[in-house]
Amino acid sequence: MTTTTLAALVPLLPFLGAVAGLLLGRTAPGFVRPLAVLPPLASLVLAALVAVRQGGGRAVDASTLLTPTGSVPVDLALYVDGFAALVAILVAFVATCVQIYSTGYLRDDPRYPSYAALVSLFTSAMLLVVYSGDLIVLLVGWEVMGICSYFLVGHYWGTPEARAASLKAFLVTKLGDVPFLIGLFALGTDAGSFRITRVLSAVASGGLDQPTLIALLLLAGVAGKSAQFPLHTWLPDAMAGPTPVSALIHAATMVAAGVYFTARLLPVFEASAAAMTVLAVMAAVTMLGSGLAALAQDDIKRVLAYSTIGQLGYMTGALAVGDRGAAVFHLLAHGAFKALLFLAAGAVIHAAGTNSLAAMSRMSHLRDRVPDAFWTMTVALLALAAIPPFSGFFSKESVLGAAERLATGHPGPAPGAAGWIVLVAALATALLTAAYATRLWLLAFRGRGAEAPDHGRQPLAMTVVLWVLAVPSLAFGALAYRTLPSWFDGGSLAPTLLTSILGTGLAVVGGLLAYGAWQRAAARAPRVPLGAVAAHPEGDAGLVEAEAIAAHEPAYGDIAEARDPADPGRLLLGPLYGPAASGFHLDAVYSALFVRPVLGAASLVRFLDREVVDTYVRGAAALPRLLGAAVRRAQTGNVQTYVSALLAGTVVLTVAVLLVASGA
Repeated sequence: MTTTTLAALVPLLPFLGAVAGLLLGRTAPGFVRPLAVLPPLASLVLAALVAVRQGGGRAVDASTLLTPTGSVPVDLALYVDGFAALVAILVAFVATCVQIYSTGYLRDDPRYPSYAALVSLFTSAMLLVVYSGDLIVLLVGWEVMGICSYFLVGHYWGTPEARAASLKAFLVTKLGDVPFLIGLFALGTDAGSFRITRVLSAVASGGLDQPTLIALLLLAGVAGKSAQFPLHTWLPDAMAGPTPVSALIHAATMVAAGVYFTARLLPVFEASAAAMTVLAVMAAVTMLGSGLAALAQDDIKRVLAYSTIGQLGYMTGALAVGDRGAAVFHLLAHGAFKALLFLAAGAVIHAAGTNSLAAMSRMSHLRDRVPDAFWTMTVALLALAAIPPFSGFFSKESVLGAAERLATGHPGPAPGAAGWIVLVAALATALLTAAYATRLWLLAFRGRGAEAPDHGRQPLAMTVVLWVLAVPSLAFGALAYRTLPSWFDGGSLAPTLLTSILGTGLAVVGGLLAYGAWQRAAARAPRVPLGAVAAHPEGDAGLVEAEAIAAHEPAYGDIAEARDPADPGRLLLGPLYGPAASGFHLDAVYSALFVRPVLGAASLVRFLDREVVDTYVRGAAALPRLLGAAVRRAQTGNVQTYVSALLAGTVVLTVAVLLVASGA
């Protein structure tokens, strides 16, 4: 079988699995789980074979005309280079782990068949994006992912949070997709083709008339899909969906698509120094803002969501300094440990039997109750904090090294200022990342919140997946930084001495600060029994919250102590804690700038339609109605009345004729 055929089957198999799952979900439920697991597993095997055959050498490039357009043709094209080969393995690997994990996590969910089919379709769409050699075909996968995210985030549609989150995710990403679509058409028109290879050739020969405009339009779509400032607000709210979906979105699909797209078309962005500077600023603001916000979240999944936003900021920062190898290296490493973080968090939530325990301030004694989640999440958090020798250290250092080289005067495709912006923001984010990772570990596994009922050990499918993901989280970075350059552009991915010392030092400082603040907060805030209003660290409001938890959440009905007030985030952030916890009120800003004006305009249009347009319509109908009423009154059915009216009319006409005759 040729490499082209194997590559075509990689996205096709999950698609067929999704179709079969939707058709057989109700009539043959026994086939649902095999149809969920086997197609992505087969795609993983085929993607690995494609990668072995491609070997980091010459790209696999094949196409057939999809439809004649009369101007710019659309081709059904495959383009598999080293980047695509490795990212496809990541997507198929994480999707397989998520499907296996979901068989245990959602084993009692009545909507599991549709969920599993949508996950397979999601996977197929992302693989289409990865392997596509034509921008229009890539756009199909791009948009299918948006639809799948809408349904999967809203899987628990019975809750208002899930419905609102799914709608928000869809609308915010579509807000970026509109300029993205315009940018794609402009790019294809300028290049004379939607084929990626021809587009890059046109860029190399200076064939783009408006590179800055095109790059900025494309960046809007990238910001929406990869949750970068200012279109990142949908991702934390998307935690209302099932935890395995969060793992899939954050680790391998959806948010990774924007970074991968930018890496594949990086020469288009490098053609504009202004676009590269905008990309650097966007990455810096995203990294710093998400790090501060993560340090103030109580929900464990929202902490991880803001963490994903920050790590994507590292990737876009690497792209802003012109090193797509470092960006994709961090994408691969992040995919493994972020999937592990979310699935381990799902094990924690599953152990308590309720999503309400996603709040870290209500967790207690989880280390002994979920040992597999404890040990594997510890590995993933160390990788997230970039502590050597875990994988996150090597991939993050490749980003820091690329920014340092550009900032210190090495020639590059971006201005030197972009290097300094990314370097300073990335180093500050390294401190924040270690701080919120340490805070999460302390509150989740050494917290003093509510003691929820023990629901027993986790299903074997969930536990096995955690340990499988722990292996690349620990060992991938050390093995990959030596071998990946031959798969990418050949640039070095090895850690540099200066950035390694600075990055690791700041990470250690961040972890120590969080630990010290946690000890201090624990000493100052003893455990608070319900009813002790005066002693509660948050006064009446804190007591009301604790009593509401006990009254309305069955898992806490007989618990005397509802939450752990020892939150180091409050001490570390001080007055910034409130704004950071609310995402710096960006949703409120959007509401004031966009939502309220649109609603006001809609109200005005409704008023004008009702009071003005409808008035004219009613007025136009009133005159015929009055004439009809007058005519109807004249039709009495009385013959004497008709004769009298006839005689009266005759008299009137006679008089009128005589008057006219006398005047003449």
